Amino acid sequence: MHCAIMRGMINVQIRGVPDDVHRRLRSQAALAGQSLNEFLLARMREQARTPTVGELAERISERESVPGPSGSDLVRESRDAP
Repeated sequence: MHCAIMRGMINVQIRGVPDDVHRRLRSQAALAGQSLNEFLLARMREQARTPTVGELAERISERESVPGPSGSDLVRESRDAP
C-alpha cells in the first residue's frame, strides 16, 4: 500500500541544515501535531501556491482599469476640502 501511495512522488533531500534550525522546525512540527516530514511538506505546498512577484505583477497588469477618479485624486480632493 505504501509503495502505491509513493509512486509518482519525488523525494527531496536538504543537506547542511544547521542544528538550531532543525531543532526549531522539529519543535514547530511537534507543536502542530505533525511529523517533521508532514510539517515541511505543508510549508512547501504553501510556498508552491504563493504567486511570485512577477506573477502578481502580470495579474495586476491584466486587470481592467476602474472608471472614475484615481485614488490620489480623491486624497488630494479630500485634503483640499475646507
